[in-house]
Amino acid sequence: MNGNTEDITIISNGVKIEGKVTSTGSIRVDGTLQGDLNAQGNVTIGEQGDINGKIVASSITIGGKVVGTVNAKEKLVLESKCALKGDIVTKVLVIEAGAKFDGKSSMGEVREAFTPPKPSSPEK
Repeated sequence: MNGNTEDITIISNGVKIEGKVTSTGSIRVDGTLQGDLNAQGNVTIGEQGDINGKIVASSITIGGKVVGTVNAKEKLVLESKCALKGDIVTKVLVIEAGAKFDGKSSMGEVREAFTPPKPSSPEK
Protein backbone atom coordinates (compact mmCIF):
# COMPACT_ATOMS: atom_id res chain seq x y z
CA MET A 1 0.00 0.00 0.00
CA ASN A 2 1.11 3.55 -0.61
CA GLY A 3 0.74 5.01 2.91
CA ASN A 4 -2.68 6.50 2.18
CA THR A 5 -4.46 7.46 5.44
CA GLU A 6 -7.50 5.46 4.23
CA ASP A 7 -5.49 2.26 4.73
CA ILE A 8 -6.70 0.20 7.72
CA THR A 9 -4.58 -2.54 9.27
CA ILE A 10 -6.49 -5.16 11.26
CA ILE A 11 -4.86 -7.20 14.02
CA SER A 12 -7.40 -10.00 14.32
CA ASN A 13 -8.66 -11.82 17.42
CA GLY A 14 -6.23 -14.65 18.20
CA VAL A 15 -3.18 -12.72 16.92
CA LYS A 16 -0.52 -11.77 19.48
CA ILE A 17 2.18 -9.22 18.65
CA GLU A 18 5.16 -8.32 20.82
CA GLY A 19 7.00 -5.12 19.88
CA LYS A 20 6.33 -1.65 18.53
CA VAL A 21 3.68 -1.16 15.83
CA THR A 22 3.63 1.97 13.63
CA SER A 23 1.34 2.92 10.75
CA THR A 24 0.80 5.90 8.46
CA GLY A 25 -2.86 4.84 8.25
CA SER A 26 -5.42 3.51 10.73
CA ILE A 27 -5.30 0.35 12.85
CA ARG A 28 -7.97 -1.87 14.39
CA VAL A 29 -6.84 -4.22 17.17
CA ASP A 30 -8.97 -7.23 18.08
CA GLY A 31 -5.98 -9.29 19.19
CA THR A 32 -3.21 -8.78 21.76
CA LEU A 33 -0.36 -6.28 21.54
CA GLN A 34 2.51 -6.17 24.04
CA GLY A 35 4.22 -2.92 23.03
CA ASP A 36 3.62 0.60 21.79
CA LEU A 37 1.20 1.51 19.02
CA ASN A 38 1.68 4.66 16.94
CA ALA A 39 -0.65 5.54 14.05
CA GLN A 40 -1.04 8.74 12.06
CA GLY A 41 -4.68 7.83 11.43
CA ASN A 42 -7.20 6.40 13.89
CA VAL A 43 -6.89 3.48 16.30
CA THR A 44 -9.82 1.26 17.29
CA ILE A 45 -9.48 -1.39 19.97
CA GLY A 46 -12.33 -3.90 19.72
CA GLU A 47 -14.00 -5.59 22.70
CA GLN A 48 -11.55 -8.52 22.38
CA GLY A 49 -8.54 -6.20 21.97
CA ASP A 50 -5.86 -6.16 24.67
CA ILE A 51 -2.96 -3.69 24.58
CA ASN A 52 -0.16 -3.27 27.10
CA GLY A 53 1.80 -0.22 25.98
CA LYS A 54 1.59 3.42 24.89
CA ILE A 55 -0.92 4.39 22.19
CA VAL A 56 -0.55 7.53 20.05
CA ALA A 57 -2.99 8.38 17.24
CA SER A 58 -5.25 11.09 15.87
CA SER A 59 -8.49 9.57 17.22
CA ILE A 60 -8.69 6.52 19.48
CA THR A 61 -11.71 4.35 20.33
CA ILE A 62 -11.26 1.76 23.08
CA GLY A 63 -13.73 -1.10 23.47
CA GLY A 64 -11.37 -3.61 25.06
CA LYS A 65 -8.54 -3.61 27.62
CA VAL A 66 -5.62 -1.16 27.63
CA VAL A 67 -2.82 -0.76 30.17
CA GLY A 68 -0.60 2.21 29.33
CA THR A 69 -0.57 5.87 28.36
CA VAL A 70 -3.08 6.94 25.69
CA ASN A 71 -2.40 10.07 23.64
CA ALA A 72 -5.19 11.03 21.20
CA LYS A 73 -4.40 14.19 19.24
CA GLU A 74 -8.09 14.86 18.51
CA LYS A 75 -10.58 12.55 20.27
CA LEU A 76 -10.67 9.60 22.69
CA VAL A 77 -13.77 7.42 23.10
CA LEU A 78 -14.02 4.93 25.97
CA GLU A 79 -16.82 2.50 25.06
CA SER A 80 -19.06 0.79 27.65
CA LYS A 81 -16.99 -2.44 27.84
CA CYS A 82 -13.63 -0.60 27.93
CA ALA A 83 -11.11 -1.10 30.76
CA LEU A 84 -8.31 1.50 30.67
CA LYS A 85 -5.56 1.68 33.28
CA GLY A 86 -3.20 4.56 32.52
CA ASP A 87 -3.01 8.27 31.90
CA ILE A 88 -4.69 9.95 28.94
CA VAL A 89 -4.04 13.12 26.95
CA THR A 90 -6.67 14.29 24.45
CA LYS A 91 -8.61 17.33 23.23
CA VAL A 92 -12.06 15.66 23.30
CA LEU A 93 -12.97 12.87 25.74
CA VAL A 94 -16.10 10.69 25.51
CA ILE A 95 -16.76 8.13 28.27
CA GLU A 96 -19.75 5.82 27.83
CA ALA A 97 -21.66 4.47 30.85
CA GLY A 98 -19.98 1.31 32.13
CA ALA A 99 -16.47 2.16 30.95
CA LYS A 100 -13.69 1.64 33.51
CA PHE A 101 -10.91 4.26 33.63
CA ASP A 102 -8.16 4.38 36.24
CA GLY A 103 -5.60 7.14 35.72
CA LYS A 104 -5.11 10.87 35.16
CA SER A 105 -6.56 12.82 32.26
CA SER A 106 -5.20 15.95 30.63
CA MET A 107 -7.29 17.84 28.09
CA GLY A 108 -6.49 20.68 25.75
CA GLU A 109 -3.46 20.92 23.53
CA VAL A 110 -1.43 17.72 23.49
CA ARG A 111 1.82 18.40 25.33
CA GLU A 112 4.49 16.66 27.33
CA ALA A 113 3.77 15.68 30.94
CA PHE A 114 3.59 18.65 33.32
CA THR A 115 6.48 19.11 35.72
CA PRO A 116 5.93 21.55 38.57
CA PRO A 117 8.43 24.42 38.89
CA LYS A 118 11.13 24.02 41.52
CA PRO A 119 10.57 26.16 44.64
CA SER A 120 12.94 29.11 44.69
CA SER A 121 15.46 29.03 47.49
CA PRO A 122 15.85 32.24 49.51
CA GLU A 123 18.93 34.31 48.67
CA LYS A 124 21.54 34.68 51.44
